[in-house]
Amino acid sequence: MSGRHFALYFPPSTKNIMMTVGVLGAGTMGSGIVQVAAQNGHPVVLVDLNEQILNKSKVQLGKIMNRLVEKGSITQEQADQTQANISYSQDIHDFKNCGLVIEAIIENLEVKSKVFCQIEQIVPKGCILASNTSSLSIASIGAALQEPSLMIGVHFFNPAPLMPLVEIIPAVQTSEATLKTTRDLIDSWKKVTVHCKDTPGFIVNRVARPFYGEALRIYEEGIADFATIDWAMTSLGGFRMGPFTLMDYIGNDVNYTVTETVFQAFYYDPRYKPSFTQKRHSEAGYLGRKSGRGYYDYSEGAEKPAANEDAVLGQEILDRIVAMLINEAIDALFLNIGTKEDIDLAMTKGVNYPKGLLHWANELGLDVVLERLESLFHEYGEDRYRPSPLLRRMVRNNERFFG
Repeated sequence: MSGRHFALYFPPSTKNIMMTVGVLGAGTMGSGIVQVAAQNGHPVVLVDLNEQILNKSKVQLGKIMNRLVEKGSITQEQADQTQANISYSQDIHDFKNCGLVIEAIIENLEVKSKVFCQIEQIVPKGCILASNTSSLSIASIGAALQEPSLMIGVHFFNPAPLMPLVEIIPAVQTSEATLKTTRDLIDSWKKVTVHCKDTPGFIVNRVARPFYGEALRIYEEGIADFATIDWAMTSLGGFRMGPFTLMDYIGNDVNYTVTETVFQAFYYDPRYKPSFTQKRHSEAGYLGRKSGRGYYDYSEGAEKPAANEDAVLGQEILDRIVAMLINEAIDALFLNIGTKEDIDLAMTKGVNYPKGLLHWANELGLDVVLERLESLFHEYGEDRYRPSPLLRRMVRNNERFFG
């Protein structure tokens, strides 16, 4: 550690000098984070070893800036300044003046740990090291560092410039100063931040598992097809996208990997069990929109299959999936993954749910939710449907989450 100097960090609210932000990985997520930081006035260093991906990111940002100018969202001067704030590099040594480095690369613990060890030797002392991982342990990544107190999770949602939510995840080693500085900084970027415990999937990717998993289970049981399940969740439930449309948008390979990671990290808890349907689609290369085929066919001229718009069937589908989602949100609160306010905020701002799940539970009645879960548990005899102890306790005590 000798020979390294302290980073100069001045919170934007108190100084005119902006800290330099480094971003590793010029893919969709990394490029989005770069845009957010640069638009908020920071000098940004974007590093990717792949020159083609780096150039693609630069070209894409130029197109985005032009569109924003055409729409009147920003001025030409602001667009030019945003682009001028960004440096593109294939060398991680160009992070040498950064006060914060955010990693947005492959979801692989070994790779991330190795890269952060290299970056730690380059950046100034006191530089915060942040991972944009969606499900990996921040404590495990930080354990490889000489100064793990500077490691933190900063999970943006795609597309980063548009989605307001950022999950802030301190590890057990993370210092209070690192947490405060990071959250204050991201808040200054006009983002909505929530504080999450360092557990698999954090808030959003943990609580959202049943949206995909239970929809897949309903399909596998032959109760309804993809289009009908999507119709029930959007037309009756008010969700912006149905689960199969959303999985095709995310990518079946990405969504399946997150599911598998969460399942393994929770010691194979059946609540997070992956689906063979999704695994087979991923193996077949049916990844969704990006491959032209997923649960739906996206080739030119292809027609989306019609849904069975039976109101009774649709309501059964909606009730089952929402009950599972609410139970997951309640269990996240029970295990102190986040506050009740942050859990509801995370699901509305991170994945555009029509309402917070704990507010939804109040609206339906906690006794009704418990009854639905107990009915599923009785029918299937699977631990997958076990109600949260907190739900049982609150029903017994006639309690509500809000008001």
